Amino acid sequence: MNTPISWIKAYVPDLDVDIKEFVDKMTLSGSHVECYEQKDKNLEKIVVGKIETMEQHPDADKLVVCQVNIGTETIQIVTGAKNVKVGDVIPVVLDGGKVAAAHGDNNEYPDGIKIKKGKLRGVESNGMMCGIEELGSSRDFYPEAPEDGVYVFPEDSGVKPGDDAVKALGLDDVVVEYEITSNRVDCFSMIGMAREVAATFEKEFIPPVVEVKGNGGNVNDYISVEVKDADLCPRYVARVVTDIKIGPSPKWMRERLAAQGIRSINNLVDITNYVMEEYGQPMHAFDLDTIAGNKIIVRRANDGDKFVTLDGQERTLDKDVLMICDGEKEVAIAGIMGGENSMVTDNIKTLLFEAACFDGTNIRLSSKRIGLSTDASAKFVKGLDPNLALEAINRACQLIEELGCGKVVDGVVDAYANPVSDKVLPFEPDKMNALLGTNVPKEQMLSYFDRLGLSYDEKTNMITIPTFRQDLNCMADLAEEVARFYGYDNIPVTLPRGEATVGKKSYAERINDVVRDVVEGNGFSGGACYSFESPKVFDKLLLPEDSPLRNAIEISNPLGEDFSIMRTVPLNGILTSLSTNYNRRNKDVRLYELANIYLPKALPLTELPDEKMKLTLGMYGNGDFFTMKGVVEEICDKLGFGDSCSYEPTSEQPFLHPGRQAYVKKGNLEIGYIGQLHPEVGDNYGIKGEVYLAVLDMETVTMLSTFDRKYEGIAKFPGMTRDLSLVVDKTIFVGQIEKVIKKCGGKLLETCKLFDVYEGEQVAEGKKSVAYTMTFRAKDRTLEDAEVSKIIEKILSELGKMGIEIRA
Repeated sequence: MNTPISWIKAYVPDLDVDIKEFVDKMTLSGSHVECYEQKDKNLEKIVVGKIETMEQHPDADKLVVCQVNIGTETIQIVTGAKNVKVGDVIPVVLDGGKVAAAHGDNNEYPDGIKIKKGKLRGVESNGMMCGIEELGSSRDFYPEAPEDGVYVFPEDSGVKPGDDAVKALGLDDVVVEYEITSNRVDCFSMIGMAREVAATFEKEFIPPVVEVKGNGGNVNDYISVEVKDADLCPRYVARVVTDIKIGPSPKWMRERLAAQGIRSINNLVDITNYVMEEYGQPMHAFDLDTIAGNKIIVRRANDGDKFVTLDGQERTLDKDVLMICDGEKEVAIAGIMGGENSMVTDNIKTLLFEAACFDGTNIRLSSKRIGLSTDASAKFVKGLDPNLALEAINRACQLIEELGCGKVVDGVVDAYANPVSDKVLPFEPDKMNALLGTNVPKEQMLSYFDRLGLSYDEKTNMITIPTFRQDLNCMADLAEEVARFYGYDNIPVTLPRGEATVGKKSYAERINDVVRDVVEGNGFSGGACYSFESPKVFDKLLLPEDSPLRNAIEISNPLGEDFSIMRTVPLNGILTSLSTNYNRRNKDVRLYELANIYLPKALPLTELPDEKMKLTLGMYGNGDFFTMKGVVEEICDKLGFGDSCSYEPTSEQPFLHPGRQAYVKKGNLEIGYIGQLHPEVGDNYGIKGEVYLAVLDMETVTMLSTFDRKYEGIAKFPGMTRDLSLVVDKTIFVGQIEKVIKKCGGKLLETCKLFDVYEGEQVAEGKKSVAYTMTFRAKDRTLEDAEVSKIIEKILSELGKMGIEIRA
């Protein structure tokens, strides 16, 4: 929103502050200033001068020598301007002054051009006469200015020699640009911003006093209004003006519009533009003689309708576009642009003024669909106050009377089915102070509200909210008004009150973090693989034709066959990544992924599938089966259930080596599986050599995990170590032996570690040698040798039942 300071001062006449102070205080009070432009920043020492005499230059046919009265003295100026004569009053830049660069030279002279006295063809010149472009404006805003020449003040301008020419032309203004949030619709107008300025600087706000005298007649004899779609047009107001006289607008109106960047056209157009900027209410004018049946109908268009707008373009409409129609045809697209068939021309006799409130969302969507955005539509999309329409149309009619543009017919046609009334909110100063952390007195709060146009009823303790403040709906909104005028910088720093909400990760996420720490500590790098896969994956993994894992969810709009199903097995992504690394000659690779597989409950889908989080580990190079098993064991140990885990051999996973795979279990609960990749699967992925995999079900891991840890002090009594070297059948797993040792060792067994496995000439065929070191310790005494020997004998007795002997 752009607001010229001169226009703001029309409603806040006592405003007298430096522009920097103005910008700072407005920003602090909530009206964020984006930037500001001083119209006269490159204009210095420019005064009004009057040409007293004019003589031909003695040495140049196209130059004249003028004596110019500048109030305090008469100076000589040499000029080549052809449009000036003796008696003309013109702007003059004096020696040492500055003018704006011509539009094409703005980049070359961003700070303007300095004028110095000098000689032109031997004759001294002490200044320069200025054209309107050299004063930083153009003929668009000063149409009386010559196309190529010096600006000449009109005879009725009232200026005299010595006056400030920049001020006389209204170019001594500052235009401030604000960033207005969409909830402050009232601030998209000069009156709205002036109200904010008055409240910020504690000055009196004087809005326009609107009074329409009227010239008799009855508006209902001229026009009737029917609104068929009240949901899209809550209010439609119409007034009629007769005996129209089109002409130029007065200087003050042209200057205000020019400061806003609006070119003056004629009094009628300028009035509608002026009121739109002043009140934020767009208006439209029709030639009443073109309105068939003297009737306005507000309705939706039909699909495929064609309509020619004022810009001469044919627009294609649909049923969601709201139209303004007469008794026979469409005459305007509501809230966007009028039609060519009802445009106001210089021959107009009777004028129909329209001011309406349209649904902002519908205007925005309609504007997009037909490809047309206007200043009016930009206002309507923000959602205007319906009560603004009558104020604005009466203001326009008042200006019609004041400028002598026509005669206003008495009465108003007002289609307003559901009037919007003022809201009331309870005044709760204690709650506001508690919310803000302040101690603002009640009277001070009420003074803020009064400056903003809010009223207070002491009997009911209620604040009345005018309809133009659509953003005030609860106590917190009122508290915000107090905060911004009290000053955010004045609110003391305090600690938060009440119970704070402590954010933290879920239990499952904490478990995932522990797993990541363990595997990354063991040299695994995280990977992110696609959840979409190809059905060919099942064949590459050697899954049987009847495997339930082949029942995958098919994507309805896949990128291609290679991404056409949701994965049911987590291995393909890791194996593909291992293959890529292998083919790029990376010798030692360890990868992991924490991601979901998708198992449908039924096909076709009738409900969402089970999404199961899996930890997938894959490696080749430096490491073997036991390396991978060690990583899995460390994960289980860190999560508090490693002591009770077992590894049971299996051959059920077709993608793993049939003799080198095992289930990871806790009791009868399956946690996952571990093993060496089947050589044929390795060939399918182009990987030579041994690849080891492990997959853990994270839902089960999370269920078994615990963060409860019990601290035990350093042992006070010495431990006793014993080693056992055993000869066992190859078919017996070390895990079975460890179960026996732990069972027989009881509470006195502190640790049991396998430190050697041997197969060779010194061991009989079909046998292997395994060696364990065991530590025994009692918490309350020093163990005696006899106690430990008794435990060893028990262990050997139980192992003997399995055919296990002590190695000689």
